[in-house]
Amino acid sequence: MTALTISRSEIVQLNQHAIHLRHWGKEDAPLLLMLHGWMDSSATFQFLVDALPGPWHVVAPDWRGFGDSAWNTGSYYFPDYLADLDALLHHLSPEHPVKLVGHSMGAMIAGIYAGVRPERIERLSLVEGFGLNATRPAEAPGRYARWLREQRESPSFKPLRSLESVASQLMERNPRLTSPRAQWLAAALTRCDSQGQLHYRADPRHKMVNPVLYRLEEAKSCWQRISAPVQWILGTQVWQHPMAKGVLDTLPERRACFARLQEQQIADAGHMVQWEQPEALAILLQAFMQEEPAEGVAKPA
Repeated sequence: MTALTISRSEIVQLNQHAIHLRHWGKEDAPLLLMLHGWMDSSATFQFLVDALPGPWHVVAPDWRGFGDSAWNTGSYYFPDYLADLDALLHHLSPEHPVKLVGHSMGAMIAGIYAGVRPERIERLSLVEGFGLNATRPAEAPGRYARWLREQRESPSFKPLRSLESVASQLMERNPRLTSPRAQWLAAALTRCDSQGQLHYRADPRHKMVNPVLYRLEEAKSCWQRISAPVQWILGTQVWQHPMAKGVLDTLPERRACFARLQEQQIADAGHMVQWEQPEALAILLQAFMQEEPAEGVAKPA
């Protein structure tokens, strides 16, 4: 594995919550914000940052309850992530719109936010994150019932055997991930507790069911309000998960919501594109983020 670009950490208070930010590059370089996915952390972008042609000032937060950010005292809700992103943009770039990259859950958050606050986004890249399966109102009673049960018996993670076992599991789930990168990620995504037991750097309450149903029509209404150019990036190796199939089957109607859309695919990559093919992803992101505005489209102030 090639030498890693050195990152630096910062803890900021956003919405009365301690959020860990990871910075790469010089602070006077153009800002590029990256948002990680579920059960991940800002460290997920290390290989991508290593491959990006400079100069960029890349900033990636650990979402609340992940990485080195503070945990909630109860459940986690999608609007909280929107509020955290809004506060983060005010902290990093209060006067100017930003260039934003999101992966998976981070892309879902970024896509909704870009429709709610279109003036805050200059360019938007959504990597493997095009929303969830549509839900039906009939699912609500069961969801609420399960959530109430989990309030009484909060989920937990079993201690992990070793970093080697974590790396092996990562490679099993992501077969194009190299062994050196898997070993690095295993260390970045875990920590030892006071008893020396190894755990994921994540609050197990993220495993709790969300009692609020995902409403695809609401998401589409937000996407339709996005004014920035949007880049969709997909891996060609379909993510083998029931959730993914439902999304892929409805991609055309989701795609139609975006007025200024580019869609690109990365060969020999699954869901974790930034782990498996970071060099190819870096090329696509660099080209998109450095594009000049089209004729008749004003540059951001």
